[in-house]
Amino acid sequence: MNKPEYVKVGNKKYKINTDFRIALKCNDIAMDETIGDYEKSLAIIYSLYGDEGLNSEADYEQLLRLGQKYLNLGKEIENTNEEPDMDFSQDMDYIEASFMSDYQIDLSNTKMHWWTFYNLINGLSNSEFGSCCVLNRIRNLRTYDVSQIKDRKEREKIVKAKKQVALKKNEPLLSKEQQESVRELEKLIKQGLSH
Repeated sequence: MNKPEYVKVGNKKYKINTDFRIALKCNDIAMDETIGDYEKSLAIIYSLYGDEGLNSEADYEQLLRLGQKYLNLGKEIENTNEEPDMDFSQDMDYIEASFMSDYQIDLSNTKMHWWTFYNLINGLSNSEFGSCCVLNRIRNLRTYDVSQIKDRKEREKIVKAKKQVALKKNEPLLSKEQQESVRELEKLIKQGLSH
């Protein structure tokens, strides 16, 4: 499948900022519990397409849908309840080290299409019997089933290692009551704007 550079809404083409860093920024925006859905949508649209030539708010819904499809590599978005074994932001040091060791690519000096970046992550070395990049060693450790280890000391050692590399949960900065108040305020603002 060709890597997209543009999306089309009506008769207008919008250039996508395809650099992988923008996609990672969009991912961070989408995961941020402190930002309302409307603000997330706008932030993702402006990150992907810039602010030049955005016609009307009617285009925003289409641009967001096409942007989500682009960020999901042209595939339907699947909601899974699986625990993630990687976080782009938290694991960026491991990702950079793995790209350097496997591909000799210095990500800090490289412009790369999001789809290429994602596919290269999936192609990083990962073998029980051969070499394995640092990112995949960490991911394998995070998902390792410690119940398979019979020796107590060895199991404790692996549990301790898993805790050291565990992903930190993105805790919202606002309490549940504050988040609900913000949502109510957003609803009132949207209702006021539509009248």
